[in-house]
Amino acid sequence: MAWRELGKKGICASLTTDLTSRLRRHGFTSVSTVDDIIKSMSAAVRYTPDPLFVSRRFDFNEALTKESLIRCYHASPELFARKGNDESFGLKTPKKEKFVKRDSKAQPPVEAPYVPPKSQRTTKSISDKTIEIFEGMTVVELAKRTGESISTLQGILTNVGEKVGTEFDPLSMDVAELIAMEVGINIKRLHSNEGSEILPRPPVVTVMGHVDHGKTSLLDALRQTSVAAKEAGGITQHLGAFVVGMTSGASITFLDTPGHAAFSAMRARGAAVTDIVVLVVAADDGVMPQTLEAMAHAKAANVPIVVAINKCDKPAANPERIRIQLASEGLMLEDMGGDVQVVEVSALKKIGLDNLEEALLLQAEIMDLKARIDGPAHAYVVEARLDKGKGPSVTAIVKGGTLLCGQNVVVGSEWGRIRAIRDMAGKLVEKARPAMPIEIEGLKGLPRAGDDIIVVESEERARMLSAGRKKKFEKDRLIKIVEERASEEQDKKLSVGSKKKFEKGRHMKIIDERAEAQQPEASEEEPKRVEVPIIVKADVQGTVQAVTDALLNLNSPQVFVNVVHVGVGPIYQSDLDMAEACGACIIGFNIKTPPSSVSLAAARASVKIMLHRVIYHLLEDVGNFIVDKAPGTPETKVAGEAEVLSIFELKGRSKSKGPDVKIAGCRVIDGFVTKSGILRLLRSGEVVFEGSCESLKREKQDVDTVKKGNECGLVIQNYDDFQVGDMVQCLEQVIRKPKFVSSESGAARIEC
Repeated sequence: MAWRELGKKGICASLTTDLTSRLRRHGFTSVSTVDDIIKSMSAAVRYTPDPLFVSRRFDFNEALTKESLIRCYHASPELFARKGNDESFGLKTPKKEKFVKRDSKAQPPVEAPYVPPKSQRTTKSISDKTIEIFEGMTVVELAKRTGESISTLQGILTNVGEKVGTEFDPLSMDVAELIAMEVGINIKRLHSNEGSEILPRPPVVTVMGHVDHGKTSLLDALRQTSVAAKEAGGITQHLGAFVVGMTSGASITFLDTPGHAAFSAMRARGAAVTDIVVLVVAADDGVMPQTLEAMAHAKAANVPIVVAINKCDKPAANPERIRIQLASEGLMLEDMGGDVQVVEVSALKKIGLDNLEEALLLQAEIMDLKARIDGPAHAYVVEARLDKGKGPSVTAIVKGGTLLCGQNVVVGSEWGRIRAIRDMAGKLVEKARPAMPIEIEGLKGLPRAGDDIIVVESEERARMLSAGRKKKFEKDRLIKIVEERASEEQDKKLSVGSKKKFEKGRHMKIIDERAEAQQPEASEEEPKRVEVPIIVKADVQGTVQAVTDALLNLNSPQVFVNVVHVGVGPIYQSDLDMAEACGACIIGFNIKTPPSSVSLAAARASVKIMLHRVIYHLLEDVGNFIVDKAPGTPETKVAGEAEVLSIFELKGRSKSKGPDVKIAGCRVIDGFVTKSGILRLLRSGEVVFEGSCESLKREKQDVDTVKKGNECGLVIQNYDDFQVGDMVQCLEQVIRKPKFVSSESGAARIEC
């Protein structure tokens, strides 16, 4: 208020001085007249509410020439009576003009291409950019890698409840991951071994190869057990981990992977966590598709390979042929100057097991395998399942550090506090060291196979990391769905456009472009695609993923397999309600038979439940179910052929019966001829006419069908130029269903 009053007083003083000089210059010499005008102007300025008078300094020589100030003057009548107008002050009053209505017709908009706004981010997209984080990195380093400002990262630090210091303060990996997730960037954790105790550790060996080549039997021979007999169908359908004590006193951690084509993701996970890959090849079978796939996984993970040629005790065994096949596939064997060891074994007769042990320990000694013992542990999820009494149970292998009971961990997007740690024999242990396969309990939810296990310092931090990862996982999943749909639509448009272009190019030689443009384009209707919703339930998380991937491979142009829900454990009433709501069928793999109440409810709701324990039978059953649901492709098929033996002509018919008619006397030589089918007349192998059947008789009686070996008389509508020796084909429309195809390796697909 004080500043406002001072401003007003200053304005009034300046305005008084200026007005006095101006009035005296224009001939107002009377002191009373000048005082009256100044008082009137002072009152106007004093009560002016315009804030510009307070904040700005005016040049009043120019201000008096403006209309806004003239309207504020309350001048006396003597002033205007003496001069008569405003021009005495050097001011001009605007003339009133007639109101002219503005033209409301707007010009047509200019058709310019839409230019989308540039993104503020100049880095890679959210789904592509990945940064590496490590323990003790500063805010400055994190800002450089993420491309964000330091102030933005400090604001995120405040939001996650961390104390904000200088930009050179070290951050933990958990906090760095929270910040990276907040700005939408993927991260990769780098675990340092500086200042830690480094000790030798046992090697982790993954056994890979084609189905039924003896992988599990070889491991059973090594550890004196019989795991293969417990598997359904005699084939491995799970990823197993266990420790085998060798005769030399050393211990080796083995991972057993399935050989079926549907379990490719399991084999990839095994190669990712392993140190050495044992490639098992049957001496009587040779190199097969899954053998080549296992070699590709090992090369991608940069893992050394030891080849075990199994079943050498069989009469048809030919190890030399196996060596030649492996060498032709790019595997450099020791016998041929390479570095890949080859051992001939027999799991059934237990021959060559000592040589395999020596080869593995030699390879591990060359690699000099060591790991960090102290500090927080870092582990890898091999398998996850839902136990009825224990809850979520996770099979894992420790990569580094020591995992203790009672620690807070984050596994993928799930978190929990370790309630119990068990070894693979089921005994409780207090801690787990590197290369040790364990089973942990206490998680809040079921993680995915292949997730990393990290130890965090508090329960609150574990909950925050879990929530952030779930949010990011859901966002990435939705983005992936949108991209897949967009790519499908784009492929559909491209296929339709190329088909039209091909048809147009084919007819360009016959039809003029202008005439073709005028005629309506006859486009074939695209085949209808049916959606088959499916709910998958299995015993473990890895098997759920394997079955889901195998079912998605059954997609075809006619059938879209939509896996609406997956879960681990038996079939519950909630699964049945979901299937009834979306019209899905339920597939159970390696799970118990549902209760009678659920089975009866499924029968009442017409929900199909398929239970299987062998992957071959599952894929075959689902494939046949999909084939039945497929709409099929309409095709024109030759149902039968008839030869024209003689021609009969009916003349002198009345007008009511129509004009003269020519009848072709034929004998059906193949298939059958129907009255409802389309008849095609061929002469010397060329099509002469094609039309519908007007009449079909056999022994003077109207019939619908004439089979092979019988004679008949037929009349083709709008055609009577028959000749002896012509061939008549009967065409019919059929629906060709897709076909389920399964290869020897177990790969299944739908052929349309």
